[in-house]
Amino acid sequence: MSSHIKTVAVVGCGIGRSHIVEGYIDDPSRWRVLAVCDLDQARLDAVADEFDVPRRTRAFADLLAMDDLDVIDVCTPPGSHKELVIQALRAGKHVVCEKPLVGSLADADDVIAVEKDSPGLLMPIFQYRYGDGVQKAKRIIDAGIAGKPYLGTVETLWKRTADYYDVPWRGKWATELGGVLMTHAIHQHDMMTYLMGPVASLFARVATRVNAIEVEDCVSASWLMASGALVSASATLGSQDEISRLRLAFETVTFESGGGCYSPGDDPWTILPANDRVAAEIDGLLRDWQPVGRRFKGQMRAYHDALVGRGPLPVTSADARQALELVTAFYTSAETRTDVALPIGPDHPKYRSWRPDTA
Repeated sequence: MSSHIKTVAVVGCGIGRSHIVEGYIDDPSRWRVLAVCDLDQARLDAVADEFDVPRRTRAFADLLAMDDLDVIDVCTPPGSHKELVIQALRAGKHVVCEKPLVGSLADADDVIAVEKDSPGLLMPIFQYRYGDGVQKAKRIIDAGIAGKPYLGTVETLWKRTADYYDVPWRGKWATELGGVLMTHAIHQHDMMTYLMGPVASLFARVATRVNAIEVEDCVSASWLMASGALVSASATLGSQDEISRLRLAFETVTFESGGGCYSPGDDPWTILPANDRVAAEIDGLLRDWQPVGRRFKGQMRAYHDALVGRGPLPVTSADARQALELVTAFYTSAETRTDVALPIGPDHPKYRSWRPDTA
């Protein structure tokens, strides 16, 4: 087998199946799915049989002992992520982990400390960064063509009913770690900071209005960005028309994503230049554009490049921490009804957990 083909074990065959379908199975020059792991034997067998995966196990420890395994992809419920990621890193494996990486900023810092002493590369999942629309916007912004950021809006208007919450770990602080902020809007919020930079302070309100669950399902917030730009963020799980949408107004370019609920990074994005000169600069920058791959496919390709030394790690543990820092600020602001400054360090009252004391 070529040294450039990396072997993967997928842990958790729910969302893990999407990783296999989009990220691995159709890219055999980069990846080979060597093993799958799940506590549910029927689901484990179904996925292993569907994709002809040679190894299957219900024991995570079995994966750690596989000398010919390069990458462990953690797709289990959020409450289990920290332990599995740390075990995999300490075993010398590369690690992919679904969002959220962990359940607190303290946990994130613990993982980052272990990562520093591990030979493995940890990549948290933020697949919505991948798609030609968002990547073109990123290139234009990073090239300086868009100029000063002014204002952004980010909407996560989805629908989730009681049937969705029939899964035992969903809708609970202890296992899902949060609601619409954690499980749904976290992707679009990451996209906003990916394009417009870090948040300096935030004021938020959260509510549970749609479903009979412990966690929030409606959110509204105002962000002050480190650049001075302003952002309005809203999310609900009670929308009849599912939309994920970003709009960003810069000095010389305005960007708007498509409304695709689960793929807001895809083309076409609306890119509106201020004048013909700016339009010509954009055309020149994008003239030789090569498709990046959408969602998991694009992120896994970029991860493979990092593993073989052909590019940087596409999403880092620091990126995941920034997303969790934003979540911590949301919950703090909603509870205290105050504007919350970022960054957030160990002296913050919710550094060790944003969850209620009863969770």
